[in-house]
Formats: sequence, structure tokens, C-alpha cells
Amino acid sequence: MTPLRAEWTKLRTVRGPGWLLLASIVLTVAVGAIAAHAVTCQRGGCQVDPAKVSLSGVYLSQAIVAIVAVNVVSGEYSTGMIRLTLTAMPRRWQVLAAKATVVSGATLAAAAIAVLASLFAGRLLMYGQGISPVRGYEALTLGTGPVLRAAAGSVLYLTLITLLGVGVAAMVRDSAVSIGLVLGLLYLFPLVTSFISDPAWQRHLSQISPMTAGLYIQATTNLRSLPLTPWQGLGVLAAWAAGALVAGGVLLAVRDA
Repeated sequence: MTPLRAEWTKLRTVRGPGWLLLASIVLTVAVGAIAAHAVTCQRGGCQVDPAKVSLSGVYLSQAIVAIVAVNVVSGEYSTGMIRLTLTAMPRRWQVLAAKATVVSGATLAAAAIAVLASLFAGRLLMYGQGISPVRGYEALTLGTGPVLRAAAGSVLYLTLITLLGVGVAAMVRDSAVSIGLVLGLLYLFPLVTSFISDPAWQRHLSQISPMTAGLYIQATTNLRSLPLTPWQGLGVLAAWAAGALVAGGVLLAVRDA
């Protein structure tokens, strides 16, 4: 059995990952719909980014996909199954690559569904409240470049969060610690930045924060006010994910199971 097939079999035969990914879809859509419904501005002069509001559920659902990714790796360490896996497939980098490919592929599919549904819900709710192109707002349709970029970027964002989780779990092995580290990187980084009073330092920290920078990809208005362009921001998250995967792969290769 190839590593990819083995990892796919594990993922689909365990109930946890599937239910968690389903929960991430529901959470993404629900939070986005609540945020869209809460917007009450009726004039085109108001500073509202319809796409970003509709996709605000990603802020919370990223925690779920991170947990799924961590458990795909660290779960085998907690049960001792990792020894059997590495015995059957001695090339450890292939094992990690297979795990990363399978779980990120599943996340990408779930994220695509969640993002499309969120935009559809946001369009219905906000257009019904007057936040529409008729009043000068950005049209919520994939036919416009900024919204398409925000949608595709949000899918890639959640996929990169998955890869970050896989890399951290390969380094740390312990589920609880790995989840704490990933969520700390995502949520505590911006919190620490908010306590910095120097605008220059705030800007620099925002530029290297995986979540803050990564979510710039959702912005479709006021792009010049961002410390990075949307794609540069997503590139920061990609660098974090790549660094975690490389470090995790190295440690997986040199340590005992």
C-alpha cells in the first residue's frame, strides 16, 4: 500500500476528522451569516468590505482545521501506531508528505464548500439590507477579481493552516502542546501586537503574524492601508507552514519513533 493510500484510508475510516471538517464548514457559514446580518450600514459611504464580512467565519474555523491536522500526526504518537506506520514505510519524509497531502486535500475541499456557501449567504443577507453594488459597495460575486481572490485565498489560507498544524505536530508530537502552539501563533500573536504602542513595531509584527498577514487575502477594499499586499500576506503564512513542515520532517527523520 502506498503512503498516500494508507493515509487516506486512515483519514476516512476514523470518524473524528470528517465530523470536525463538517463542523468547520457549518461554523464558517454560520459566523459569516451572523456577521453579514449584523451589518446595518445603508449608505455607500460606510466602510464595509462585503467579502471580508461574509468570510469572517474563517477566523474561528481555522482552529478546527488546525486541530484536525495536529491529530492526524500526533494521534498516532499517542496510540503508539506511529511505530507500525514507520515500520511499514521506513522513508519517513514520505510518511509526513502523505499525511500533509491527504489532510490538506480534505481541508481544501471542505474550505471550498464553506467559502462558496459563506459568500452566497453574505450576498443574500447584505444585498437585502442595501449593501449592494447599487449603493456603491463591492459586488459579492466571483466574477469580480477582488472577490475571487478573497474566496480562493481563504481556501488556500485554511489549507496552509492545515500544513502548519502538520508541521508543528511532527516537531512536538504531543497533541495538546501542538494545538496550543498553533493556536497561540494564530490568536496570541495579534493580541501581543495590540499591546505594543509604537505604530512602527505594530506594523512589523502584523507583517510577520501568520494569521494577521494571512487574512489580508480577504480584503477587497482599502488595500493601500494594509502593511502588505493580500498575496504577500498569504505568502507570510505559507513561509510559516513551509518552515514548520521542513523542521518537522527533519526531526521526524533523526529522532526515534
